[in-house]
Amino acid sequence: MTEQHYVGVDQDENEGLTHLGRIVRDAWVFGIIPETETCAGWSTSQMQNLYEKVHAAWDPYAHLPSRLPDDLQQRHTRIYTHAIAEAKKKGWDAELGDDD
Repeated sequence: MTEQHYVGVDQDENEGLTHLGRIVRDAWVFGIIPETETCAGWSTSQMQNLYEKVHAAWDPYAHLPSRLPDDLQQRHTRIYTHAIAEAKKKGWDAELGDDD
């Protein structure tokens, strides 16, 4: 069985507004990885390690952006506002359907 590798947040569907893409973006928010790192080609185990670091970084804030300190909250808003705007330009719809 061949190990799968992440395509990178810049190549992920819906501008990376996926589970893995959010892990990468949250890692940017917390400065775990630089915003230039897309994680393209990262293995499943590398993405798992990143997830664990991101999860630990969120813990003090109860995983809520509203509880982030101002500097992190501003970075979170900037990163996600940009991603959402780009995804919408490409036809992404945030509304849940009947099957979601």
